[in-house]
Amino acid sequence: MNSSPHYLLVESEVLPEVFLKVIEAKQLLVTGQVHSVNEAARIAGLSRSAYYKYKDSVHPYNKEAGGYIITLHAMLRDEPGVLSKLTGLLYKESANIMTINQNIPVGGIAPVTVTARADGMRLSLCDLLDRIRELDGVNSIEVISGL
Repeated sequence: MNSSPHYLLVESEVLPEVFLKVIEAKQLLVTGQVHSVNEAARIAGLSRSAYYKYKDSVHPYNKEAGGYIITLHAMLRDEPGVLSKLTGLLYKESANIMTINQNIPVGGIAPVTVTARADGMRLSLCDLLDRIRELDGVNSIEVISGL
């Protein structure tokens, strides 16, 4: 038996409603509209267990992206190595960085925008954001595109 994942492209209208609710909950989390899985699941009309059961297997399709591309905006402390920690985590999770734009720090904080191809990432976007938030020197992170 082959253990590699198999993917299907299925019209959303024929999917069980639970899959669409999982997508909705994930979007609420990555856009920062909610701050917990409990809240996202409640708003989407989904149980937490259903969310956790399907969160790593259900993803929206974006045909314009030419692959799964994410753009993240972070506010980083102006200290040596903080940007390197962020890019190192993206590398470790198999995201392919396409562009980085870092502005001049103001008040000890530097705004940074990173766009990466995330087709090969091992983590879900929600889990990646959680890992980035744990990095010392990252004041905030949000998804600009690539839900």
